[in-house]
Amino acid sequence: MAIRHTGRRVPRAGRTFRTLRTLRLRHAALPGAVLVAALALTACGGGSGDASSAGHSAHGNGSTGRPSATAPAGPGKHNAQDVSFAQEMIPHHRQAVEMAALAPSRTRSQQVKDLAAQIRQAQDPEIETMTGWLKAWGAAVPSAGHSDMPGMPGMDHSASGDPASGHSASPMPGMMTDADMDELTELSGDAFDRAFLRMMIGHHEGAVAMARTEQTEGADRAAVALAKSVTTSQSAEIDRMRKLLGDR
Repeated sequence: MAIRHTGRRVPRAGRTFRTLRTLRLRHAALPGAVLVAALALTACGGGSGDASSAGHSAHGNGSTGRPSATAPAGPGKHNAQDVSFAQEMIPHHRQAVEMAALAPSRTRSQQVKDLAAQIRQAQDPEIETMTGWLKAWGAAVPSAGHSDMPGMPGMDHSASGDPASGHSASPMPGMMTDADMDELTELSGDAFDRAFLRMMIGHHEGAVAMARTEQTEGADRAAVALAKSVTTSQSAEIDRMRKLLGDR
């Protein structure tokens, strides 16, 4: 029996072939599309990551500022109180160092010698630090060897003191007069120790008062940090000196 062809299978086969061909083309194009999409996502992700990282870095840099007393001061980050604190604490520290320098040749107490050495080791670097601040701020630096600077706010001696003594009293809390320093220089042994401890206690108490004012009214973070350090260290030394004085 002969098989009769109707002609319908050919178009169906043609459609099937075209469908398969279309599917193959679509599958072939898929990896390229995936690749393009992946590249686009990578580019977006990279840009977002960089921006986030840069933003975090900028925030970090902005927040670090000057967190410690050893960091340098900068312009625009201080106020008048910071300037006064440095200008007054420098001569205050210098006098403490001068008093401490008398101890090795005048005391027979190793404890007093050790205390004096500790005072010098602590306050000499602080003088250098505060001097650097004043220079950075464009403010006057107290001259070495003088406890005041003419024309500097809060440091004029002309209106105070005992005229009969020939010495002016210092406007800075705890500062010794010239007469006090002359007296201390003439003493030795136990008499020196008692006078030295008594005077240095008062000197430290003045420094602590000045430092507390800076903590309350200062703006520069490094200066305020130094003020906190002075309050802590010198308060501890006051307790130590009171004990030593009580033993005499």
